[in-house]
Amino acid sequence: MKKLFLIILAAIVLIGVYLAAWPVSVDPVSWNAPENKGFVGDFAPNTDLANLEYLPMGESHGPEDVVMHEGKLYVSSQEGKIIEIDPAAKTHREYADTKGSALGMEMDAQGNLIIADAFRGLLAVSPQGQVSVLTDEVDGTPILYADDLDIAADGVIYFSDASTKFGAKASGDTLGASVLEISEHRGTGRLLAYNPATKRTRVVKDGYVFSNGVAMTSDGDILVNETGTYQMHRVSPDGRSRVIMDNLPGFPDNVNRGPKLADGTETFLLGIVSQRSKWLDDNSENVGARKMAMRLPAFMRPQAVNYGLIVQIDGEGNVLKTWQDPSGSYPSATGAIIAEDGYMYVSSLTAPELGRLKIK
Repeated sequence: MKKLFLIILAAIVLIGVYLAAWPVSVDPVSWNAPENKGFVGDFAPNTDLANLEYLPMGESHGPEDVVMHEGKLYVSSQEGKIIEIDPAAKTHREYADTKGSALGMEMDAQGNLIIADAFRGLLAVSPQGQVSVLTDEVDGTPILYADDLDIAADGVIYFSDASTKFGAKASGDTLGASVLEISEHRGTGRLLAYNPATKRTRVVKDGYVFSNGVAMTSDGDILVNETGTYQMHRVSPDGRSRVIMDNLPGFPDNVNRGPKLADGTETFLLGIVSQRSKWLDDNSENVGARKMAMRLPAFMRPQAVNYGLIVQIDGEGNVLKTWQDPSGSYPSATGAIIAEDGYMYVSSLTAPELGRLKIK
């Protein structure tokens, strides 16, 4: 019995030493998370996003972003496959393969599909399906996590590099790298600009804790989601920035341009990929606890809680409408577009199909 007790005691000591001292890749900094007000006020719950219809996309999964062009949908995937969907016939085919992990997308004026690929950088897919790399470095530093993008009227492509420390490819997947960047909270993400005319890339603004969704305003400013701080920023092309949404009730992901209102007000569709983590907020100032959590098996760490939420806002971050599904039946909804066919198409980090909802 004494021997068994000693074995158990030794095991406990070893586990304690492991949890307290085993090297991990994150070096967290303290920050003060704002109090989570939850789903109140502008975010009062509804079920308008429930009961989505689903469009298949074959063997791929994670339709992170979607673009409609000439009546067809183009959907990115975690496997790097770009799937073309005929929404009327509900058929699909493989349009291109980035050989990476395709996330945000937009169509340029020449019919090229521009893609932020988390593994490979900023890519272009020609109308014939040929893939080329536009840029994968800036100022001598690699682009480790190209995430989302939009294209300005002058053709300049603004896109986010979510983390310059935790690369998506090196981490094995996009979700794993995002968890590391947000947990560490040192703010290594940045907003970049690529000029196709000069083929040059520059840093517009840095210091973001996981820079994510990107969308252009009509006057040339850039909306940028900072996932790790529950904020949206409005940034000028020269890097001047201000916060227009703060203390969101979840982690902001994609932002896409939406339809104009009857009075001409431009709108945007913001996706909240999951609820906030109470554990993460409670331990925002406790760097030791956050470091210790990284030593636990993945299934024992704080987990994202699904809650479907698409928010329509104006260019100053004022909430106009929300579509919600508190059950989170369509998992990890990253964002949406409202297409000319009268449907809202809802993207996802993990779902095997593309969601849609008839709204007109």
